[in-house]
Amino acid sequence: MATYPVKHKETGEMKDVIMSVHDWDQWKIDNPDWERYYTPENAPGVGEVGEWKDKLRAKNPGWNDVLAKAASVPGSNIQKL
Repeated sequence: MATYPVKHKETGEMKDVIMSVHDWDQWKIDNPDWERYYTPENAPGVGEVGEWKDKLRAKNPGWNDVLAKAASVPGSNIQKL
């Protein structure tokens, strides 16, 4: 089940609607006076921030050694990070 924060367009009333993601599209059709409403507290996350190559090198310092061995295979186009 997912929680959808919604706000009534005219009255400003806010509530959380809890339902299956499969039912959400139909709920929006049945309730056109309500809209999805995000606040900093309930906004979806944006995931990780930062350069993925830097994170990979920091977390797995031997990864470039593995890539170097793979790059030594004839015909390989693999490059180190």
